[in-house]
Amino acid sequence: MTVNGGTVGKALEVLDQVAAFGRPVRFAELQTESRFPKATLYRLVQSLTEQGMLNFDPDRHTYGPGLRLVRLAHAAWQQSSLAQIARPHVDRLAESVCEAVDVAQIDHGHVVFVDRRQQVSAMDVLPQTGLVAPSFCTGVGKVILAFLPEDRQGEVLDQQAFVPYTEKTHLSAESLKAELDEIRQSGIALEVEEHFDGIVSVAAPILKAECEPVGAISIATYSSRRTIEDLRGLSPNLRETAARIATEIEPWHFPN
Repeated sequence: MTVNGGTVGKALEVLDQVAAFGRPVRFAELQTESRFPKATLYRLVQSLTEQGMLNFDPDRHTYGPGLRLVRLAHAAWQQSSLAQIARPHVDRLAESVCEAVDVAQIDHGHVVFVDRRQQVSAMDVLPQTGLVAPSFCTGVGKVILAFLPEDRQGEVLDQQAFVPYTEKTHLSAESLKAELDEIRQSGIALEVEEHFDGIVSVAAPILKAECEPVGAISIATYSSRRTIEDLRGLSPNLRETAARIATEIEPWHFPN
């Protein structure tokens, strides 16, 4: 049984769908969004609920992520993400720059935010730990893309939707690739209101010894608080932090 075409792959697709709602969801809502026939979807949902991967609220008739997923997520955070190793470095950087600091890794063409330290209140518009964001319009995503080997970079670019989140979002691979060349030369990526209006960031790659990225770290803030030149001025501290994290993760093996 293959994961993509078999029962496991279908079940994971349902879990992704439930998580994407960001709230408890009724079966009818899932059915509206699902590619599966009603009977198949119901069977998958019931199996996931029985296994503790989904939780059913009998009063509201809604489904949400189950506690078993919480346990698995905690194990993944400890064993498979950069977060545990990066945490003390992220703490120090966030305290020194008084801004939000994020750590992200790439997964199926998107970036997953695996850790975050926030020094500025009311920045809920920024991605929180565990959330997924596009690679092509985020600082962490662009800097990872820039340092990927050419063949892998091409694969990830093919997975991008190039949705215009703001007026400044890249709308094609060709447009983005020109910036990726500049990012690789400078060693940092700047995100200038490309994903959210009013949000800017500077990101640096976390590189393995062979100079391939295992993730990225960024400083994010409001454009009303920091100019792009301000962010450039923070980049030496950011790159130094990324290098320290890279040194500590070298003996470890993280999923690409």
